[in-house]
Amino acid sequence: MPLRVLITAGPTQEAIDRVRFISNRSSGRMGIALAQASSECGYHTTLLLGPVTIQSMSDHGLILPDDIATHHFQSTKDLQCQLRSHWPTHDILLMAAAVADFQPIIPEKIDKMRRQESSITLELQPTPDLLTGLAEMTRSEQTVVGFALESTAELERSAQEKLKRKKLDAIVANPLETMDSTNISATVYLKSGKILKAPTDLPKQEFARWLLDHLPEISNS
Repeated sequence: MPLRVLITAGPTQEAIDRVRFISNRSSGRMGIALAQASSECGYHTTLLLGPVTIQSMSDHGLILPDDIATHHFQSTKDLQCQLRSHWPTHDILLMAAAVADFQPIIPEKIDKMRRQESSITLELQPTPDLLTGLAEMTRSEQTVVGFALESTAELERSAQEKLKRKKLDAIVANPLETMDSTNISATVYLKSGKILKAPTDLPKQEFARWLLDHLPEISNS
């Protein structure tokens, strides 16, 4: 039976009102490249996809094969529900989505905030830590791979801390510049303490295939 791989990609959008939201600059390219590579490997692939422009993906050679089961999310809460629904039936989770760390606190339902001359203050609260919350329902035979995006100076320390705190099997550490680039220079830290160093400045499609090739080693670490 082929591996069942669950992949998340793209940003989340957290509503301010029915018109506006806060988000981040994630393009979704990395997660879509992983889904493409997973399908090419013959794995049963499910993609949870945030609000990205599919046309911009095809311009970079990223095409979603028809055999990928794709489900869309918008907010962190949407993604949380999708993960809890799909994770029990999969073997591997590649958590490449860029999930918001904060969401607006809306005191009452607002259709649209009106422009005014005085300044306003937007109060934020933390979003749920999805991977930490998912750990309680993860079975010993399942494998969870997270992603860490930080400045180069903080990258290793932050990745190692997240690896332990979120109870991951591995974490892909990549610098902030990755977000706007078609290439990636990443290091994978395994819970065993082993470090896998990918070739420098790989196109994201090539890195996706490299990571998929190392899944057996990651799962057995």
